[in-house]
Amino acid sequence: MIASEGEAAVIDPQRDIGIYLDEAARHGFTIRHVIETHLHADFVSGHRELAERTGAKIYLGARAGAQFPHVPVHDGHELSIGKIKLKFLETPGHTIESISIVVTEAGVVAGPGVVTGPGVVTESGAAGDPLVFTGDTLFIGDVGRPDLSPDLTPQQLAAMLYDSLHNKLLALPDSTRVYPAHGAGSLCGRQMSTERSSTIGKQRATNYALRASSKEEFVQLLTSELPQRPGYFSQDVELNRTGAAALTELPPLATLTPDQVIEKQKAGGVVLDTRPPMQYAVAHIAGSIQIGLSGQFASWAGIVLGLNQELVLVAEDDEHIQETRLRLARVGIERIAGYLEGGVTSWIRAGRPVVYLPNIEVDELRKLLAEDPGYLHVIDVRKPAEFESGHIPGAVSKPVDELADALDGLDRERPVAVYCKSGYRSSIAGSLLERAGFKQVINLTGGYDAWLAVNGPPPPGPELPRAQPSGS
Repeated sequence: MIASEGEAAVIDPQRDIGIYLDEAARHGFTIRHVIETHLHADFVSGHRELAERTGAKIYLGARAGAQFPHVPVHDGHELSIGKIKLKFLETPGHTIESISIVVTEAGVVAGPGVVTGPGVVTESGAAGDPLVFTGDTLFIGDVGRPDLSPDLTPQQLAAMLYDSLHNKLLALPDSTRVYPAHGAGSLCGRQMSTERSSTIGKQRATNYALRASSKEEFVQLLTSELPQRPGYFSQDVELNRTGAAALTELPPLATLTPDQVIEKQKAGGVVLDTRPPMQYAVAHIAGSIQIGLSGQFASWAGIVLGLNQELVLVAEDDEHIQETRLRLARVGIERIAGYLEGGVTSWIRAGRPVVYLPNIEVDELRKLLAEDPGYLHVIDVRKPAEFESGHIPGAVSKPVDELADALDGLDRERPVAVYCKSGYRSSIAGSLLERAGFKQVINLTGGYDAWLAVNGPPPPGPELPRAQPSGS
């Protein structure tokens, strides 16, 4: 949110817009402008509802093809808010319609998505010291991924991105403050910093992508080994192109008995268990998928489940059910049949069977591998780059976001040990393996971090022979 003399603009609002309305009311601001830096692929924006609630205008790059009332902006389009001036730059590359917004003169800036409270980012802009909101074009430590267009190749988008960065953003003064749309954890980049802001000068010096010596090197850098694009990205783009429905329009969640949950499962519904991994490990409904609320929950839900699957929710309590529902809606997951009333406790009281996901300590796993190297499948579900930087001897790389389509050749009767960095992703993977029919799945407690703490870094030299799947 950026404001001057009581007038405010919100840039890239998340779907639950109450934080902006509350913040505006707290400061006496009137929200008159809603600006989208591009059609987001990794979350559903609240631009349409926010505009309807406040009467604000929506501003979006002219090439977006948006299907709601908006102001299509081009290079050089300007907007005044009180004493401050916003100048729009067309910065295609992450997407064809991407824009950045340069802010000059004095004003008050609140970091995107941040409300008053601990950690709030609020600062006065100094005249002559501009700010730039870069969307997903320039991150802190990274740049946007160039593979989200259905019509242009990643190489074509990367070339556009190079021009946008070097001809538009890096042409700004080095003192220009940079505010991107995302920080670490977003799937729209690979090496984002946890910092919320930086400067053009600092990014010029430290951002790996900006140090490429030529456009050709930049294109090669960005398009080699691109991570898999989540399937739900294209659906979120279309939701944002039309403008998503208000959260208040979603129907209330139904409460379900154990018998009703079983009927939903038989009809093809998926039980989504959002409790912490250790609670899930102790007792869970057979066939359920575990994605804990403690991590990058919404992103993993979108990747693993997509937007079209009918879900039944299981959580610790009603408060966590509501949090689950909200965070799913932020990425466009709305097909929820209801939730198990009373959680797993009610399931057990009804006499329904539960299953468990055993955990194994590092010492025990190391002993098993030494005594019988062919006994276990060991599956590393981290990203390929993480696997290449070091892994447990004999492990095979099957990233969790590709796991469901990468199980051919694995013997479902043979025990499987899964691990990630610390245990969050491997719990997801364990539930997917159980659901796929693997009879004995074991999760490594503490993941590869725990393995390194006990065994130290892998020695240089050739790796031990890998255990081969049965029949190969």
